[in-house]
Amino acid sequence: MLQTTKRPDSPVSIIGAGIAGAWQALLFAQAGHAVTLHERSDADMTDATSHWAGGMLAPYCEAEVAEPIISRLGLRSLDIWRRELPDTPFNGSLVVAHPRERNDFERFARMTEGHRRLDAAGLAELEPSLEGRFRDALFFPTEGHVEPRRVLPKLHARIVAAGGTIKFGSDVSANDLEGLVIDCRGLGARDEQPELRGVKGEMILIETSEVQLSRPVRLIHPRWPLYVIPREDNLFMLGATSIEAEDTGVSVRSALELLGAAYAVHPAFGEARIVEFGSGLRPAFPDNLPRIGVRGGKISVNGLYRHGFLIAPALAELTLNFVERGQIDNEVMQCA
Repeated sequence: MLQTTKRPDSPVSIIGAGIAGAWQALLFAQAGHAVTLHERSDADMTDATSHWAGGMLAPYCEAEVAEPIISRLGLRSLDIWRRELPDTPFNGSLVVAHPRERNDFERFARMTEGHRRLDAAGLAELEPSLEGRFRDALFFPTEGHVEPRRVLPKLHARIVAAGGTIKFGSDVSANDLEGLVIDCRGLGARDEQPELRGVKGEMILIETSEVQLSRPVRLIHPRWPLYVIPREDNLFMLGATSIEAEDTGVSVRSALELLGAAYAVHPAFGEARIVEFGSGLRPAFPDNLPRIGVRGGKISVNGLYRHGFLIAPALAELTLNFVERGQIDNEVMQCA
């Protein structure tokens, strides 16, 4: 087993600069370790799963379908996001539904906590663009969201500021590296974790100045949650499907459902300009739960599924606590 209680200045190599690896690198660098973060792609990271993520920090909403461990890690991660990036928007999230989905809406309310119910007037006061669109909504005031393509470079900059080194275009394996190695390659780690699978999440980016939203709006859907996430510069991300497939691209059916969801939230989205279609493959284990594996001189952090941005900070904290103090979280960690 990996020897714990490493010296603060002991070298740590992290493979994969997506959201999982970035948080590992940041917390270890801040703790005084000599961190090198290796990423096989370039700094734009357009091939990374994080590039296509929604960036939802919504542990209460996710409780409707996720295991309790996701809520626990997610709630802890909210504190870390606030601590490390205090400008992260934490202005809540909304859940709405049309009358035909009323039963599913009420089920969602029963399955989740941390919300309060708004009537039509309360919803209009919170989001004026939605006035007259829905008769009520669930408001989760403590949830947040980030824009992955903007926040990941911020995390990378924080790593460098904390004394870490980032090497883009560095396609390395654990055998190439000395000291502690933390493997955050996602699906790239299937050479050692063949049980991983890719779950496709599709997204569409649209642009319009006709609708103004301050927070994500999740629309109840019979097959999967569909949400509209505001971005800067009048952009909105529409997501996200969850398909057991490993091909890339967006299917016609998914595009229709995503665009239809936006139109159902507000008809003005029908005149929006489509900026981009895309999809990412989320790494998932058979149980869809994250795992920190410890074997020999290496730690693997993987299986974040659709919760990467939500739980990555807490997973990094668990890894650091294990390395420095030998603490083991039995719900997440597996030691061989």
